[in-house]
Amino acid sequence: QVQLVESGGGLVQAGGSLRLSCAASGRTFSSYAMGWFRQAPGKEREFVAAINWSGDSTYYADSVKGRFTISRDNAKNTMYLQMNSLKPEDTAVYYCAARRGGSIYSKEWDYDYWGQGTQVTVSS
Repeated sequence: QVQLVESGGGLVQAGGSLRLSCAASGRTFSSYAMGWFRQAPGKEREFVAAINWSGDSTYYADSVKGRFTISRDNAKNTMYLQMNSLKPEDTAVYYCAARRGGSIYSKEWDYDYWGQGTQVTVSS
C-alpha cells in the first residue's frame, strides 16, 4: 500500500513557475513508476508526465513538453514536477499517481494509487 500526498500548488501569473511535490509513504517507493495527471473544470483527467522507477526515463504530454520537468528522489520518497512558463490552460487540479512495477505508462487506469490532488491556478 502506498499513500501519496501532493503539495506546492497555488496561484501564479502566466509565465511564472511552480514546483509540485508528491510525498509517498512506504519503503518500496523506488519500485514504483510514478506519474502526474491533471483535471481542469469540466474536463476529463489527463496525463501530464511520468517517470520510471530509477528516474532515468521520462515521458511527457505534448502540451507540457519543454516547459515541465518530472523528477524523483528515491532517498526522500518524493517525486517532483517543475512547471515553468505556465499558461492559463495549465489551470487544473494536479494529481500524482503510483504504479507497481517500474515502467512508464501514460494511461490513468494503469496506475494503482492516487493522491488527493493540489490546485494550480494560472492567471492571465
